[in-house]
Amino acid sequence: MEQRGNKTIVCAIFFLDIVEYSKKSVTGQISLKERFNAFLSIAIRDVPVADRIILDTGDGAAISFLGDIEDALQAALSVRSSLLGEGVRMEPPLLVRMGINLGPVRLVKDINGLPNIVGDGINVAQRVMGFADPGQILVSRSYFDAVSRLSHEYAGMFHYQGARTDKHVREHEVYAIGYPGDLTSTHRGVVLKAEVEDSTGMHRIIVQAKRHWFAFAHQVANMERYAVARFAKATWAQRATFIAVTGIVLVGLGTGIYRLSHSPEDKQDVVSAASKTEPVMPAVAVGPKPVEVKSEKVAPPPEKKIQGIKQSARTRTLEETTGGPAIVGLSILPWGEVYLDGKIQGVSPPLLELQVVPGKHTLEIRNTTFPVYKEVIQVKAGVKIKIRHRFK
Repeated sequence: MEQRGNKTIVCAIFFLDIVEYSKKSVTGQISLKERFNAFLSIAIRDVPVADRIILDTGDGAAISFLGDIEDALQAALSVRSSLLGEGVRMEPPLLVRMGINLGPVRLVKDINGLPNIVGDGINVAQRVMGFADPGQILVSRSYFDAVSRLSHEYAGMFHYQGARTDKHVREHEVYAIGYPGDLTSTHRGVVLKAEVEDSTGMHRIIVQAKRHWFAFAHQVANMERYAVARFAKATWAQRATFIAVTGIVLVGLGTGIYRLSHSPEDKQDVVSAASKTEPVMPAVAVGPKPVEVKSEKVAPPPEKKIQGIKQSARTRTLEETTGGPAIVGLSILPWGEVYLDGKIQGVSPPLLELQVVPGKHTLEIRNTTFPVYKEVIQVKAGVKIKIRHRFK
């Protein structure tokens, strides 16, 4: 990093912002920032420290990737995946806007002597991020041109959103990974799924119908946006052909409907049929009285008894015979990756509890900034223990 000091370079800048962060209470801001930092740390943990510069903006962060420009895209996708995987009942909800730009920046030293970046590259990244909706990733034209040529897979991920004008009357062509509202739609689907599992009877049927309707509407919206995007990329000749074919189809449908509804033969048939018909009294059928059938109660067959085996009053569940699983409660500050017997279980918070098999286990809690916390626990069936740890 020292060798790159005071140099102007071109790199990818990933800018993030927590939506309505300043409107939250102090407790809410702390909760949002801890979860935000945890997701961001996971997203960039595979990027070498020498290839990134992180700036804390208070309500977000700006990361300059001095190595591969793909690192910015992978980090953005990781953050969005973490946001989608977070529990929808977490309060306050963590909504993040994200923007990526490829542009020139100058490496300088800040007041503390630490590496910092300034320049048009980070300014444009912030402008692009400002155009995004909550949960959406927008990239600039320069970044799209560079990363889309690395592979066809990358090129197919982006959707052109048009030109946007910032407060300095400067236009920016932006591309989106996904569409506005995708995060909201996903959250709505998760909420409805959880509501279906918790409901019964008619309420369950209503919630299921609502869930399927939202899924159908979301798919229709995606197809509409895809068609609009393809139409925007088409040539003038292709657009003219599409409009002409659509017009012919609509005219044909309208003509067919008009002819069917205004057929003269149908009118004559209706008039003649109305004049010839006479009112007919309904016939009443007379027959013998129905015979009443008396139902007799049928005694259930005698219960078979197996000789040599004592019949229990009811079947015992697995939880009754084993005592149930052991519960390990977690209280980790500020955050940590939880490993049980060498296997990752998730990030706490939001992970608060683990159900484990009774017995002896090795619990590890890892944080990229602090030493690993390791503890051997002995848990019993049906018993809950609490693990508390604060990284310092």
